[in-house]
Amino acid sequence: MLGWGFPVLRLIGGAAKDLAPIVLVVAFFQLVVLKQGIPNLLDLTFGLLLVIIGLAVFIQGLEMALFPLGASLAHALTRKGSLMWLMLFSFGLGFGTTVAEPALIAVAGEAAGTMARAGAIEESASAQSSYATALRYTVALAVGASIMLGVLRILKGWPVHWLIIAGYMIVVVLTAVAPPEIVGIAYDSGGVTTSTITVPLVTALGIGLASSIGGRNPMIDGFGLIAFASLCPIIFVLIFGIVIKS
Repeated sequence: MLGWGFPVLRLIGGAAKDLAPIVLVVAFFQLVVLKQGIPNLLDLTFGLLLVIIGLAVFIQGLEMALFPLGASLAHALTRKGSLMWLMLFSFGLGFGTTVAEPALIAVAGEAAGTMARAGAIEESASAQSSYATALRYTVALAVGASIMLGVLRILKGWPVHWLIIAGYMIVVVLTAVAPPEIVGIAYDSGGVTTSTITVPLVTALGIGLASSIGGRNPMIDGFGLIAFASLCPIIFVLIFGIVIKS
C-alpha cells in the first residue's frame, strides 16, 4: 500500500495542477467580474474532486495500457510483414473507435434535427435517425480511411505536409460546390472524431510503426495520423452533403 501511496498522490497532484488554470479563470469571472457567489459550492467541489481523480486515473491508464498496446500491435503487424492485415487493422481501429464516439453521436443528432427544421430533410423521427446514422457512418469511414492513408504514408515515407496541403485544396473545392447547410457540419466533424481512445491508440500506432521500420524517424514519421483523422471527415461529409442533395 505504501508503495502505491506516493505515485497515486503524485498523479492526483499533477491532475489538480493541470486543472488549476480552468478553476482560477472560472472563479475570477464568477467572484470578481460578475461579483456573485458560487452556487452549490459543496456539489461543485465534490464534482471537481471526481474530475481530478478521474483525470489522474485516465492518464495513468493511457500510459499503462493504450500506449503500449498500440505500439506492440504496430511492432507485431510489422514483423508479420503483411500489408493487408496492417491496412485492415488501421481501418478497423479508426472506424471502430469513431462510430461509437459520444461527441459524434451528439453532433450527428443535432445536425439531423437542424436539417429537419430547415426543411432539408423530413421532420419525422425515422428520417432524422436515418440521416444521423448515415452521417456517423460517413465520418467513421472517413477516419478509417484516414488512418490507412497515414499508415501508408509512414510505410512509403511520403512528406506529411504535401498530403495535408492537397487535402485542404480538395476541401476548398468541395466547399464551393457543397450545400451551404452541410459545410459547417463537415468542418465540425473533423474535430469530434478524435476521441480520448482514438488519439492515444493512433499516436502509439504511428510511433510504433515508425520505430519498427528501418530508415524511419519516430519524431518525423511517427506523428501526423491525427491530422489525417481530422482532415478526411471534412472531405467525406462534404461529399455526403453533395450526394444527399442530388
